[in-house]
Amino acid sequence: MRKQLSVIVSLLVLLSMLVGACAAPPAAAPAPGTAAGAAAGTATEEATGEAAAAVQAPPGATRIAFWHSMGGDVGGISIPKLADDFNASQTTCFVEPTYQGSYDDSLNKLRAGLQSNDIPALVQLFDIATKLMVDLKVAKPVQDFMDAENFDTSDFEPNVLAYYTIDGKQYSMPFNTSTPLLYYNKDMFKAAGLDPEKPPRTFDEVAQYAEKLTQRDDSGNVTVTGGAFAVYGWFVEQLLAVSGAFYADNGNGRDAAATEAVFNSPEGVRILQWWKDMYDAGSFGNYGRTTVDTRNAFLAGQTAMFIDSTAVLRGMIEGSDGKFELGTGWLPRPDEAAFDNAGTVVGGASLWILNGRPQEEQECAWQFVKFLTEPAQQAYWHTQSGYFPIRKAGYDEPLAVEWRTKYPQFQTAVDQLHAAPNNRVTQGALIGVFPTARQTVETAIEEVLAGQATPQQALDNAAATVTQAIADYNATMGQQ
Repeated sequence: MRKQLSVIVSLLVLLSMLVGACAAPPAAAPAPGTAAGAAAGTATEEATGEAAAAVQAPPGATRIAFWHSMGGDVGGISIPKLADDFNASQTTCFVEPTYQGSYDDSLNKLRAGLQSNDIPALVQLFDIATKLMVDLKVAKPVQDFMDAENFDTSDFEPNVLAYYTIDGKQYSMPFNTSTPLLYYNKDMFKAAGLDPEKPPRTFDEVAQYAEKLTQRDDSGNVTVTGGAFAVYGWFVEQLLAVSGAFYADNGNGRDAAATEAVFNSPEGVRILQWWKDMYDAGSFGNYGRTTVDTRNAFLAGQTAMFIDSTAVLRGMIEGSDGKFELGTGWLPRPDEAAFDNAGTVVGGASLWILNGRPQEEQECAWQFVKFLTEPAQQAYWHTQSGYFPIRKAGYDEPLAVEWRTKYPQFQTAVDQLHAAPNNRVTQGALIGVFPTARQTVETAIEEVLAGQATPQQALDNAAATVTQAIADYNATMGQQ
């Protein structure tokens, strides 16, 4: 047991070092205090403060700690309300939610908690922590709870559950789920002679549209770019997926432990070459790694298109209100055929029930998780946060129907999610070193845009670095 704890702590220390400088997760808020405000330290201290509990714990109730990373009103209002509603619905369990800062902060606090035996019963962790959590064996798979009572998941989104399912076992319950979308300025489309109801669908169309949307002054200097992508590794993962390409070997690490990064494939090279060509032509801008900077440039009219998480949609609608009409489209694919056989990977975070807490706390954590998956709670969470419901019945709740009527752009995200096939590509890669992998890919993108390396050279170097990191991880976990 002492040896196992040593391995766990060592790995978490390593991971905390790797994630410390990561870019904001895809669900980061466009601004603090908005309904879409979430994770990554974008919210102010005032916006992320927990609301006082409206329900007091009944005598004898089992108290459980719930650590989360949702900032803004989502963390300060919506999550406490969900906890209060659960607490008021029964007298056996009492959930106490606590904001822990960014996803990285939560992981660091979990590391410290494992050393001091101060851990919650339930913790929200970002998607790319999945492989690590499974290997560390510090959480009880939700599959165990589901099997014990024949919990029915037939109404749940299969593509969402698939990300957190390994070897037929679901390890955590999806909580905040998103995919990327293309966002565009309909007014600029009209001014450029483009149909505002027909966003570009393929890589070639994006390049063509971007050139038409680019505005230049009399001297030929670009004043408005046709588009811009943040230098974010998650976007490359998504563009690979819609190209039908793997990120890692062994079926993205789902048929067996991944041993090699394979994103330096022809599909990966094509993505970076396409990006580089638009940047060199002046039709695509570069606002760096922080996704909010690209969003702000879009809202300020400095660029006409960008890609980002569905979770920021409501914030973008509110931010563009009174300025221009916002349009949304599916994430562009290399060609039309890819719309029939490829799709996006879900992002976001899930809920883990930690096995280091007493059995009664684990059971209460499961009861709360079940409560959150009910259609009424899913509709509330969906409308307050902008994330997908994880079950189809959540869309049929009056609250959700009203919300999509008010924000029809979100239907684009729903349609894209439902059209994606469920396969090893769209299930996403499972590697224990994803934070450092994303940073490495981001460096490769920067090298390509700066002309310091060709797409093939940059991706070959990045793949070699990530492959070595995977090998080191596998050796530590005894998975060679």
